[in-house]
Amino acid sequence: MDELASPHHPRMFSLQKIVEISYYNMNRIRLQWSRIWHVIGDHFNKVGCNPNEDVAIFAVDSLRQLSMKFLEKGELANFRFQKDFLRPFEHIMKKNRSPTIRDMVIRCIAQMVNSQAGNIRSGWKNIFAVFHQAASDHDGNIVELAFQTTAHIVTNIFQQHFPAAIDSFQDAVKCLSEFACNVAFPDTSMEAIRLIRYCAKYVSERPQVLREYTSDDMNVAPGDRVWVRGWFPILFELSCIINRCKLDVRTRGLTVMFEIMKSYGHTFEKHWWQDLFRIVFRIFDNMKLPEQQTEKSEWMTTTCNHALYAICDVFTQFYEALNEILLPDILAQLHWCVKQDNEQLARSGTNCLENLVILNGQKFSPEVWGQTCNCMLEIFKTTIPHVLLTWRPAGMEEDSAEKHLKLFAGLLIKCVVQLELIQTIDNIVFYPATSKKEDAEHMAAAQRDALDADIHIDTEDQGMYKYMSSHHLFKLLDCLQESHSFSKAFNSNYEQRTVLWRAGFKGKSKPNLLKQETSSLACCLRILFRMYVDENRRDSWDAIQQRLLSVCSEALAYFITVNSESHREAWTNLLLLLLTKTLKISDEKVRTGWKSCLVCILVCIKSGKVNANTHYMRTCRKTSGSSLLLFKLSNTVELNHFFKCIFFLLCRFVFPLYCKV
Repeated sequence: MDELASPHHPRMFSLQKIVEISYYNMNRIRLQWSRIWHVIGDHFNKVGCNPNEDVAIFAVDSLRQLSMKFLEKGELANFRFQKDFLRPFEHIMKKNRSPTIRDMVIRCIAQMVNSQAGNIRSGWKNIFAVFHQAASDHDGNIVELAFQTTAHIVTNIFQQHFPAAIDSFQDAVKCLSEFACNVAFPDTSMEAIRLIRYCAKYVSERPQVLREYTSDDMNVAPGDRVWVRGWFPILFELSCIINRCKLDVRTRGLTVMFEIMKSYGHTFEKHWWQDLFRIVFRIFDNMKLPEQQTEKSEWMTTTCNHALYAICDVFTQFYEALNEILLPDILAQLHWCVKQDNEQLARSGTNCLENLVILNGQKFSPEVWGQTCNCMLEIFKTTIPHVLLTWRPAGMEEDSAEKHLKLFAGLLIKCVVQLELIQTIDNIVFYPATSKKEDAEHMAAAQRDALDADIHIDTEDQGMYKYMSSHHLFKLLDCLQESHSFSKAFNSNYEQRTVLWRAGFKGKSKPNLLKQETSSLACCLRILFRMYVDENRRDSWDAIQQRLLSVCSEALAYFITVNSESHREAWTNLLLLLLTKTLKISDEKVRTGWKSCLVCILVCIKSGKVNANTHYMRTCRKTSGSSLLLFKLSNTVELNHFFKCIFFLLCRFVFPLYCKV
């Protein structure tokens, strides 16, 4: 080392002699040679990092020649001499920052791979370690050359010599992951992810090779070696790419990760899935989210959102294998997403919950339905914006104003989530768009002035209604009624709405929750009326009738108190629904328990909340033992239909009762 210390004229005589000694002693038995190389290799580590590039170049070139000679001899199974011999390249690449030397190291390794690939065994670890160091470099030439060689190994050499490289398969995938995470070369990143996807093909096509490999995996069951040596490294490194990279790269990594699950998941054991989803759920780990609010928002809106839908797709595809072990975790993850102060992620959480139930509900056991309904109930409770009823401005300071805006944004998201959840329940029970079609049919019937129009929706049997017990439906009704009660209380509190409006909550007009109030009640009525005429639920009819009458009476009693014209108009479809559904109930049922509800309808008319100018009555006739009054009303079609329904009910059920008295 003293000879090499001169900065201007280093002498390399001794170094050259060491190279010659190494060359001529290479034929010794491996144990002897290993002890010799332990000393010489350490010397090459130091010389290869010499600040004088001429010295370092000589050392690296000498290492190349010795390595080529050493690799020609091959390596027996369960030996690691190649790994020890090639370690100086790894050390030099790690410690020497000279672009010239680093480029030379890469070229030396590339030459070994191209000429001695068939003889390399344990040396693959050093090769991938060198390329791993190169992958994070900022020099385009170094990265490009290293990646080209890595791609050649993965696509060609693994194809021919995969059993010999199994011990280094994890290192290869980790190396590709590092290439993918180099932000300076996005094209290389995308290609690296493609090669990771290609590695999955080797694991799928050659599982037996992985099972039979016994080196460091002696304590791993043969059946799990495919997971530990093959699938887990691939999926873990893809998760690292997702957590480390920018949007376009992590999106591609996320897509490939779930493509692998969907393509090869049928070969996974149940406990593999548990390990896998521990990795997947790291994407949502709040502690790992970026600190900056804008980055956190982007992460939630893009990556978390994408992952959520993909998780539900995988769960649906492998429902039989996953429902017992992962459903609680997935429901908890959906709940977490809905609670976040990010509208897009919250909406996605409810949409994924809806898709999950609609696509798999036919296979749900009563226990699974119980878990799902409990999850919905919990989500409803945690997203009701109770603060809207009690909030008061604290002060006019700037910090206070910013807090108000942040609070209002969170409350607005909760209001959105409540609407989404109501629609989710409606879609789950009756199938998406069924209720909208039914409302359209009711309105069309009103415009045709037809009382007894046969409303029939083709998709009415496609929902999950028939797969749910009355107990589960009652839980959903609890959600809807709680949401309705809250929105009703808020809409009736004019003073509080004014306070919020003046503070800047929700636009230029006074805030209201009319849509939440009407849609929650409408969904509640649809479920109850459907249950009330369902012969399969005859055992629960008493409880259903009691609840239905209570809901209808409370709704009509509340409607009587509404003074705002816009508020009353918001109830148009709701009243059409209530009256139309009531008309379809059998005479016997109505006579046994509907007096109070019909009286409420009569009070509604008398109060003037629903009115029209009746010009005259045309005729009266008996129909099915009931009195039907036909009359002509004003040109207001909806009110015309309201009145015709109401008079029909009165003449059919109420008047006969009084006549008997």
